[in-house]
Amino acid sequence: MKQFFVSVAKWSWFGLLMLVAFGYMASGLSESSNDRRREVEAASDVRLEGTQPSADSESTDRESVDSAPIDAAAPSESIDRVVAAVNAARTEQLAELGLQSAPPADWLASCRRMSLALIGSGVSLQEIRGLESLPEDRRESTHLSNLLGDPRFHDYWAERWTRFVVGADEGPFIVYRRRRFRHWLSDELAANRPYDQIVRDLITAEGLWTDRPEVNFLTVTFDSNDGNPDPIRLAARTSRAFLGLRIDCLQCHNDFLGNVNLGDPVETREGLQQDFHQLAAFYSSAKTNGLQGVRTGQADYEYQYLDETEAVQVTPAVPYAAELLPEEGDARSRLATWVTHQDNRQFSRAAVARFWALMFGRSATEAVDNLPLDEPLPPMLEPIVDDFVQHRDIRRTIRIIAQSDAFRVASRATFDVTEPHEQRYAVFPLTRLRAEQVAGSIVQASKIKAINRDSSLLVQLIRYGSINDFLERFGDLGENEFSKDGITIPQRLLMINGNMLREAGEPNPVLNATGHINLFARDDAQAIETIYLCLLNRYPDAEERDYFIDKLTERSDRGEALEDLYWTLANSTEFTWNH
Repeated sequence: MKQFFVSVAKWSWFGLLMLVAFGYMASGLSESSNDRRREVEAASDVRLEGTQPSADSESTDRESVDSAPIDAAAPSESIDRVVAAVNAARTEQLAELGLQSAPPADWLASCRRMSLALIGSGVSLQEIRGLESLPEDRRESTHLSNLLGDPRFHDYWAERWTRFVVGADEGPFIVYRRRRFRHWLSDELAANRPYDQIVRDLITAEGLWTDRPEVNFLTVTFDSNDGNPDPIRLAARTSRAFLGLRIDCLQCHNDFLGNVNLGDPVETREGLQQDFHQLAAFYSSAKTNGLQGVRTGQADYEYQYLDETEAVQVTPAVPYAAELLPEEGDARSRLATWVTHQDNRQFSRAAVARFWALMFGRSATEAVDNLPLDEPLPPMLEPIVDDFVQHRDIRRTIRIIAQSDAFRVASRATFDVTEPHEQRYAVFPLTRLRAEQVAGSIVQASKIKAINRDSSLLVQLIRYGSINDFLERFGDLGENEFSKDGITIPQRLLMINGNMLREAGEPNPVLNATGHINLFARDDAQAIETIYLCLLNRYPDAEERDYFIDKLTERSDRGEALEDLYWTLANSTEFTWNH
């Protein structure tokens, strides 16, 4: 009898485990109507084969609720006009320099670029199969629309923004909540609030850092000013992040080297120490008031300038375009109005330059936070700045950039590609993926379905733990967002021998794509194609396909062979670069 109950208990546990496994595999297969409006979804059972519609299957596809993605509204004519102006500026510049342009990239390459830029990972197999069911001329626009409405975009860009607005460090204990700040930015992006309104909220923030997340823009500086907002750090952050001006050196002395030009953009003058501290004086009106958090008071700022014998009272003033500064109001409200003023073109120039850099993975200028008043941006960016001045719309600006010829041109060409070709976007510039993009792409490539908020809790926990562990070991650039440093030997060894890549490629049919592909791919050719799509987001060419078919044929264990193929592609240069 005892043995009977033990046997029943064992089989009960086995049944429970099977039920959990089935629930995991089925999780997220059905979608809410809201999800379908915001992202590309494949058939309810994500298929390994392509979904190019045929005459025989057309009627069946119409009946399947999930057989095709929901296409978002087409871009407006005004966006098309801006894109045309951007393309014309690019064409004119290439002609002037005698540079030939590469042909357009294929749709999968463009979609991979969008995913890397907007959600920090490659395109999932599920998304690819959904896009394949659409006419080819709609795939890129549909994928872009789906990404812009995807919570993954809001969360990923919120983290990228958090870095340039408050930095990558955790900041002072208790009084600074970086995660709260990041979640607030994600909500702002999800609501598509105008960029100028977000910046205004940051500059004028009041209240407790726990209740009003935007206040953390101020409290992150508490550790350098005895528990109060630090006007000096805030002035430096404001000028760099929101105006694209590096005036930090003026904190200690006048500009003697001609690196900082301020005043009238037409007739600039050298930057003065007073310029920096007069800007900092605006933030001296932010006062800490115990349990009430940060409140607005009177500006009260003193500083002892170089070669002066004593500190003097500094009146708030702006370093250029003083006519845009309101005469009435509290100090920070006046500053916010000036920074975001429609006629303060530097604000829009800085925003567009940063959005462009986030999309391409590199700045169009020497540095994204160093845009001198008297130096023009590259010609392609000027029409985007003109549009941003009018709309302040983040998603609209992303659409313009993503639809431009510069973003959709191929990275390869039949001619010799030189540095000028990349600098002028005659080809798509090759950029090394950031650490979190590498990690995100590895984890996503190990799954058939897109990993998002609707994924099972287990998948989300695995993703969170894997990426955090990888970043800790691989290294994080921090605020140095667009560093061109090459990969180090320890980083390369981590890719080759690291746990994340090994676990992601294991032929586990429940957790990993390789196991799923091994079970359901009808032949070796389809298995190879599917792994290529998961990892590199492209189809293998004939030579690659034939080579790996021979390799799989030689192996007795196809599961291990597919694991080796996964590992090989993940360690390829192609996987770790945006191209």
